[in-house]
Amino acid sequence: MKKFISVIASALIAFTAISCAKSNKITIAIPNDTTNEARALLLLQQGGFIKLKEGAGITATPRDIVENPANIKFSEVEAAQLPKVLKDVDFALINANYALGANLNPTKDALLVEDSSSAYVNIVAVKDGNQDNPLIKALVAAVESQQVKDYIASTYNGGVISVINNPTDGYDSSIDYEALKGKTVSIAATPTPHAEVLAVAKKILAEKSITLKIVEFNDYVQPNLVVESGEIDANYMEHIPYLNNFNEENGTHIVSVSGVHVEPFGVYPGKSKSLDVLKK
Repeated sequence: MKKFISVIASALIAFTAISCAKSNKITIAIPNDTTNEARALLLLQQGGFIKLKEGAGITATPRDIVENPANIKFSEVEAAQLPKVLKDVDFALINANYALGANLNPTKDALLVEDSSSAYVNIVAVKDGNQDNPLIKALVAAVESQQVKDYIASTYNGGVISVINNPTDGYDSSIDYEALKGKTVSIAATPTPHAEVLAVAKKILAEKSITLKIVEFNDYVQPNLVVESGEIDANYMEHIPYLNNFNEENGTHIVSVSGVHVEPFGVYPGKSKSLDVLKK
């Protein structure tokens, strides 16, 4: 049943994107979650294609657009579906994790890429109160290691940028690793790049006989819910603006324990291959 619903949802998303694309307007697909939608609009404003009203920031929506000289039509799409509708719209603004998962790289394939703003650093997050759990501290040390920093630099060709300034050797000297032998710490993550990066941390923890259980999700909602419920210890898939908005809307109590990397947000070509069509 879930598979059937997923198929229907994907079909409706594609139909919406195609319907919009059939109009005479330039159609741009953007994420439909609050913070990433605003992030997309801010990037278009940075490129000079739209202007947002004064004070519109990380919660901006298309309703905040005060100047739209190219008469752009916006198609709001669930973030994970954006690569799938790219062929049906003129452009799509895609989160780097989903772009990379679709073999798109911000530095090579995007027509416009945002600055590496610290506001959008991807984080490891836990339920408030668990920050000092020794297993969480061991996880953080592993994720903030030189090995992880080197892996990010050598693997993603600028599509993911490490923000770890003082990398560790993978371990925290304040932790009694002997007492953690045989224990498991679980973490929710999206597949690319988060689960891939965590595979490096998993090897580091295994050296101390600690198991890192990586549970993959393809959305931004469930990873926070399973951390809030205690089903999973931590997650690694979001940035702080999204987390803050999620906590406010859902009454959750999730906090950041580590900032790991930035994924540059980009404008990718679909039916139109140049942003010149937006210049009026």
